[in-house]
Amino acid sequence: MRTDRLVAVLLLLQRREQVTAAEVARELEVSERTARRDLDALAMAGVPVYSMQGRNGGWRLVGGARTDLSGLTASEARALFLVAGPASAATPAVKAALRKLVHALPEPFRVQAEAAASSLVMDPQRWGSSRIEHRPPRFLDELQDAVIRGVQVRLGYVDREGTETERTVHPLGIVAKGPSWYLVSGTEAGRRTFRIDRVSSADPTGDPVHRPEGFDLAESWREIADEVDRRRTPLEVQAVCTPEGIGKLRMGLGDRLEVGGSTIDGRIEVVIRGYNEYALAGELAGLVEWLEVTGPPGVRDHLASIGKALVERYG
Repeated sequence: MRTDRLVAVLLLLQRREQVTAAEVARELEVSERTARRDLDALAMAGVPVYSMQGRNGGWRLVGGARTDLSGLTASEARALFLVAGPASAATPAVKAALRKLVHALPEPFRVQAEAAASSLVMDPQRWGSSRIEHRPPRFLDELQDAVIRGVQVRLGYVDREGTETERTVHPLGIVAKGPSWYLVSGTEAGRRTFRIDRVSSADPTGDPVHRPEGFDLAESWREIADEVDRRRTPLEVQAVCTPEGIGKLRMGLGDRLEVGGSTIDGRIEVVIRGYNEYALAGELAGLVEWLEVTGPPGVRDHLASIGKALVERYG
């Protein structure tokens, strides 16, 4: 997008006292000819840029590199770079352009803009039959601001039993899990996750967050989600499936299916997670054309019982 490039050139000129067409080309990954055209286009549009000829020549802003041509406040810069993060629905080209822009922002904005780009993760798979939340929870903006600014929060929280507690947390990131929102935080008891619709108060303390070295929100959330899934589906069923049935299992079971290696007869070993033996047998009963359950015995017994009942009613 040419607009993205022109804004990037403006911010480069703001950050540096002088740039050459070759430097612009390297920074924006375009040809020098394209870089020169963009610089000329800015001048023709009335932007106060001018070129200096000669050995040490280049392009400068009238009035020096401190002129704020971006027009962005710190909060606006952070909002802009939220669309460059993993939660964004923007195209890869737009994300790439915005990530280039972040390097050209004034230093006070740049740190928070980079934090905004990595402060949010989207996980479209919902847990269970949780109700659809038609609007973001009350304290979402305050908590995301704390994540971006890197400040601790005095958090009031109501658990599922209705007990309200208060503690100081170190906000590390926000996750949208289906229709629900979660805060990932460090606490005195270690890393914890809080449903944001259960937060009753959120007061920034101004003290800096202690962020674990090498912390990655997306990776951390995968670990959290995997642990929750294991608790929600503690039962594991072993089975073998024909190759043509694997796609049907993936469609029906999603991330509760783990695919292994091939057996001697060409079938594929799988592990399927579920809540209890009877419920899982009911799910798998419609897949017997492709699937053979090998264990545990209780699931096989339930499948046999379901099969007998089907024959008696429909046979």
